[in-house]
Amino acid sequence: MHPLLPPGFVFGTSTAAYQIEGAVSEDGRGPSIWDTFCAEPGRIADGSSGEVACDHYHRFDEDVALMEGLGTQGYRFSISWPRIQPTGRGPANVAGLDFYDRLVDRLLAGGISPMATLYHWDLPQGLQDDGGWLNRDTIERFADYAAIVGERLADRVAHWVPVNEPNVVTLLGHGLGTHAPGRAMIFDALPVAHHLLLAHGRAAIALREAGATSIGCANNHAPIWPASDKDEDIGAAKLFDAIWNGMFLEGMLLGRYPNDLRPLLEHVVQPGDGATIRQPLDFYGVNYYNPMKVAAAPETAELPFEILDVIGYPTTDFGWPIVPDALREWLIMFRARYRAALPPIVITESGCSFDDVPDEHGVVDDQRRIDYLDAHLKAIATAIQRGVDIRGYYCWSLIDNFEWAEGYTQRFGLVHVDFESQARTPKKSYEWYRDVIAAQPQHEG
Repeated sequence: MHPLLPPGFVFGTSTAAYQIEGAVSEDGRGPSIWDTFCAEPGRIADGSSGEVACDHYHRFDEDVALMEGLGTQGYRFSISWPRIQPTGRGPANVAGLDFYDRLVDRLLAGGISPMATLYHWDLPQGLQDDGGWLNRDTIERFADYAAIVGERLADRVAHWVPVNEPNVVTLLGHGLGTHAPGRAMIFDALPVAHHLLLAHGRAAIALREAGATSIGCANNHAPIWPASDKDEDIGAAKLFDAIWNGMFLEGMLLGRYPNDLRPLLEHVVQPGDGATIRQPLDFYGVNYYNPMKVAAAPETAELPFEILDVIGYPTTDFGWPIVPDALREWLIMFRARYRAALPPIVITESGCSFDDVPDEHGVVDDQRRIDYLDAHLKAIATAIQRGVDIRGYYCWSLIDNFEWAEGYTQRFGLVHVDFESQARTPKKSYEWYRDVIAAQPQHEG
């Protein structure tokens, strides 16, 4: 029997616009940095792009019907900035707003509470041409965009996330160059993090002015494990923890950066920035996948730390270690450290990549995904029993989709997608998740 999560605990699913929508040049949508990045040879594992993806732009009704079949109470999706402002500035593209209007109304008709993410990595290419997130002016553009979307949708969208995983955008997009826009700037990427955090704050202000009542975040967090008990490995892990976790936690919750990072950011932080970043949050969204092991790098290396494989655990088909207990541990430590500063927590993403395909009977038996989700929900239930206020779990992802630099080689969905025919086939995990949700007591009254 699955451990009981508290009555009213929200089960949802998550997706992102560029990963599922397709229709990249329809109805006035402008190009994003991911369209540009995918067009550069060698950037995407299988040479693909999100040009068609899951064709959700034309099939959203079918996809919402899949959510209805699950019985999920929440759906976290992202709004494509270049659909709303094709160049990232100027008046709204009405056709783009109309699409999300229809999606939100369809969700509400199905009894599903919308959670909208404003930025899930698809920066309009026109803004990248002016410096992108290295340019402080992009914050102003983002605030304008937030106001446009808020004015149209704040009356019906229950929850808002301004920026998805600013640490991933900073490190993979600008530090290492493995994600769009493909810049490999190492520590010179840190201003991107500061600007994304300011954009989060400015968007939160704009959304509240438009009537939004529940605003949170979706920060990717990982427990950081030192490779050994040597001082140099512990020091390297502490520095990486400050960059991956602390900068975004402390920025949003306390309005300041970890001591180790302040000297690296002095040249970009202006008076009042901390207060802008530290907006009141109605929930704190955690995207969790796996812990990371960090060692001190050789003195000749470009970075002072190196990421090692976490061994001794099963892995997903992405090679990510499966350590549900690390989620439990991290959530309990998180609460212990921040207590009064911490709003209720929502797991805004959690899931796994397993390449299970339909058998001759059309059945997708993804027992490993069921085991993964079951173990992580149990870890969350234990954290709740220890006093951590966790309100919901949004499984990544509803459907198989375009997995960024990995293209279509990684499948995270509860629903299998045949990318040739666009046929959707619910997997065994879909049926399992449906049964878990059905067994969950709702609030009485």
